[in-house]
Amino acid sequence: MAKVGRQEVLDAARRIDGAVRRTPLTVTAIGGAPVAVKWENRQEGGAFKLRGASNRLLAMSEAERAGGVVAFSSGNHARGVAIAARRLGMTATIVMPSDAPQVKIDATRAEGAEIVLYDRRSESREEIAARLAVEQGATLVPSFDDPYVVAGQGTVGLELAVQAAEIGHEVRRILVCCGGGGLSAGIALACPDAEIVTVEPEGWDDMARSYEAGDIVPVADDAPDTLCDALQTPRVSPITFGILQERGAKGVAVSEEWVRAAVRYAHEAHGETVEPGGAVALAALLSGVVEPRAGDVAIVSGGNVDPALHARLVA
Repeated sequence: MAKVGRQEVLDAARRIDGAVRRTPLTVTAIGGAPVAVKWENRQEGGAFKLRGASNRLLAMSEAERAGGVVAFSSGNHARGVAIAARRLGMTATIVMPSDAPQVKIDATRAEGAEIVLYDRRSESREEIAARLAVEQGATLVPSFDDPYVVAGQGTVGLELAVQAAEIGHEVRRILVCCGGGGLSAGIALACPDAEIVTVEPEGWDDMARSYEAGDIVPVADDAPDTLCDALQTPRVSPITFGILQERGAKGVAVSEEWVRAAVRYAHEAHGETVEPGGAVALAALLSGVVEPRAGDVAIVSGGNVDPALHARLVA
């Protein structure tokens, strides 16, 4: 795929039809405003990542599939690729940080993938994955820097637009959890009339700072620790940044305190298990960093959280 636009998102929706679940969209009141929430934590594999992974692998030729795939991820993309590969009878090698939640490592391994661990502070996951792909004759499947992956993630936007119309919720603004920007960029393509707001944890808000700079700004070397392991992407890609910049997307950052509050809110108000990185869009509305208004949609991107950590967060 040489480019990615709304047509490629529509193509992805047809390609992955039957390979992913239609996740719920519900309306709740936040700050007195009716806000819709898209629960991608209910997706198979516990996150939206199965969409992009499925689109990428299903678009491969038989010869490419025979060589298997290599991916790098802190967990959600890892599991998505592993599920898609297992279904197609392909081998999968996943490069994961050694400090990734054990629940994510175990779940990815349970899908049949081989796990290669690395130190996210001193090693480059991209370099390790690229080397393994060459050695194995495999196809590298990035977590966001790939047109097929972006198009697949965009199917979240197509789906929520249909669901919102079914319940009479006008979609004016969409708040999206942002790591590398694949989900945000895909939704921006799928929903061209909606305002897009990317939400990141404080200190890891490189997409927001890239908007301000007009060019890609990497995460600082001294970035703080965060509970949002799924959003610890050191640098966004030209594909995702380019799409979001062209669409005039806005970016905000939320504190760890409000991330915790959002995880509790999802559990107490909706009975949903949400991981910290999957809760940042809700955190932006709950905290008032983005003032809630009618027509808002918040994407909950994942629910793969260590049970002991979740118990502490909701206590």
